[in-house]
Amino acid sequence: MNTVVVDYGAGNIRSVQNTLDELGATYLVTNRPEEVQQADKVILPGVGHFGQMMRALDELQLREPLLQKIGEGTPFLGICVGLQCLFEGSEESPGSRGLGVFPGEVKRFVGGARVPHMGWNSLTKRKPSRLLEGLREAPYTYFAHSFYAPVLPATAAVCEYMHPYSAVIEEENLHAVQFHPEKSGPVGLHVVGNFLKL
Repeated sequence: MNTVVVDYGAGNIRSVQNTLDELGATYLVTNRPEEVQQADKVILPGVGHFGQMMRALDELQLREPLLQKIGEGTPFLGICVGLQCLFEGSEESPGSRGLGVFPGEVKRFVGGARVPHMGWNSLTKRKPSRLLEGLREAPYTYFAHSFYAPVLPATAAVCEYMHPYSAVIEEENLHAVQFHPEKSGPVGLHVVGNFLKL
């Protein structure tokens, strides 16, 4: 099985590699469109700024291969901004076009609580989830983000911070998490392990 980790220049690649190594996974880190096109599974880590990520994906000519793999039914896992980029856009970068797999826009947290939302928080399942299979109810995971994705029919679990938002999205082959599994200890290992078994 050819698992590809997409390296667009700003993802938290080293931590993701450590998680995959701990699970004994075989994988390839690449930014080459032709290698993404050959993947049996795709992991898109995301750290930092929505607009910079989309610019980097476009400059590396990775937008179309990613959309192609999602459309073909290849298992896909987006992490943090890798989840947010699946939407049409983000308030973080007006005018930057997301992948547009899901409708709507990623919004900035507004309210009395501290931004960014940083640290451990619990997940509340909304429907059966293959990523969360085998975990106890309301598992705790590690978050670090100032922007959040809306709740959709594809939302498998929400997190509550000022209000509920999508923490886990699952629709057929498409999986994405707002939290950082690579920083979430045994729970995060379990989530990535479930993805690799798909």
